[in-house]
Amino acid sequence: MPLTLTLTAGVLPDGAEKQAVSRITEAMLKWHGLTGNKVMTPNVTAQVQILPKSATYSGGKEFSGAWVEWKTPSFAFNDREIQIGFFKDATDIIHELSGGKQPRDNIYVNVVHTVDGGWNLNGQAMTNQQLGEAIAQG
Repeated sequence: MPLTLTLTAGVLPDGAEKQAVSRITEAMLKWHGLTGNKVMTPNVTAQVQILPKSATYSGGKEFSGAWVEWKTPSFAFNDREIQIGFFKDATDIIHELSGGKQPRDNIYVNVVHTVDGGWNLNGQAMTNQQLGEAIAQG
């Protein structure tokens, strides 16, 4: 389940991206009841993109933002309680790591779902049912 963390340069202090990825990953696993799952944990991957302020916009004007985006199978983040809880946690993590400087209303969290069968583990395309069975073994 790839996480893409995109930040305007300066939103977080240098090096805090690692903490952000770690904590956001932990929160995702927690909210899905998968903390410590041996199948799921190594399959939560992340990439961090840090962009200059001249490349981040709101309403067509430069600004400093933070974006937390997951790409997941459709069964992830499908419960309202999980959505509310995780989105709050992710926002709190970025806000805290920014030293309270990044406004909460400039921290964005979203989820993009793949089609059933459009996911893989270990190089094998898997349906939601197959993924669920693999995760249940962890």
